[in-house]
Amino acid sequence: MAAFVQSNMQVEVARPQEFDGSSGKVAGFITVCKLYIHMKMREVAVEEQIQWVLLYVQGGSVDTWKKNILEDLKGRLLEYETVEEFLTEIKREFRGGDEELVKVAELQRLKQGNKMMEEFVQEFRRTARGTSQGLLSSGVTGQ
Repeated sequence: MAAFVQSNMQVEVARPQEFDGSSGKVAGFITVCKLYIHMKMREVAVEEQIQWVLLYVQGGSVDTWKKNILEDLKGRLLEYETVEEFLTEIKREFRGGDEELVKVAELQRLKQGNKMMEEFVQEFRRTARGTSQGLLSSGVTGQ
């Protein structure tokens, strides 16, 4: 069987689109950044990875946040051990509450109906994917 990946093969990886702070775009932005960094920047210092991510953070009110982050990084007021910590900070800052409210409403509307239990469980998992542990324990129960 032939090897599918050669060690010297260059893989093209999509770069993220500019992120303007929209809560609906934060998850996709973070996913693309993680993938790109994993594939292309694994050996690069964390500080440079963070600066690379910040290149794609621009527009609207996010510019003020970015300026503050850059000043804090320069003044050593902020330090991140990994780029994942920084991306988590972006998610925490910009995800907004609407996404969680929508998820709660979707979970509350789920009904098993004529579905087999396994089908219902899979639908529940698909709907709940991406929610925080706090969301699932904040009143969405098997009542």
